[in-house]
Amino acid sequence: MTKQQRNSGAEEELSDLKQELENFQHEKERVRAIIGKIGGVPKSRAKLINIFFIVVIVGSVIVSFFTGEKWQLPMIELATIALSVKIIYLIHNQMRINHFQFWILSSLEWRLNELMKRVKDLKKD
Repeated sequence: MTKQQRNSGAEEELSDLKQELENFQHEKERVRAIIGKIGGVPKSRAKLINIFFIVVIVGSVIVSFFTGEKWQLPMIELATIALSVKIIYLIHNQMRINHFQFWILSSLEWRLNELMKRVKDLKKD
């Protein structure tokens, strides 16, 4: 194999690696946009859920102040239950986000390791 053929092969591999690196950069930007959407502005469904919980909690606390002793304890209990359910809902959503981010970061790490292996192999040649 002549020196020119080796250089040609190395240049081809280098251009392939550059193309893969560009693809990786595009994929990374796409993933960044997806993760940004997850942690971004709440959707209408989430806004409705938040409004519902706020109305239930504030309403039950107000009713507990202005009603007699008969309704005071059940309204405070209702507010406590609604607040507990909201906290559980927030924990559930955060776990989903964390799982998705972990999956994305793991796949990015895997891709980066594969590219590093190819670069090392190219340097050896």
